Amino acid sequence: MQQVERWALFVKENPTKWKKIHTDFIDALFEKHDSFRNKLLQTPNGKEKLQQIHNIKNKEGYNWLKE
Repeated sequence: MQQVERWALFVKENPTKWKKIHTDFIDALFEKHDSFRNKLLQTPNGKEKLQQIHNIKNKEGYNWLKE
């Protein structure tokens, strides 16, 4: 909880700075996820592993599963 409180205080005290930091953090999470997914897709049974990890039932909703 302390981390959340520190972040809230940082946002309050830095109304113009926090948005870029937050955006960079979120973008990095998406990049890491995409990188992980692409690496896993290169492994044997990678698609099946990802379907299981994400509990995907409808393959049609995911372009990377159609390929």
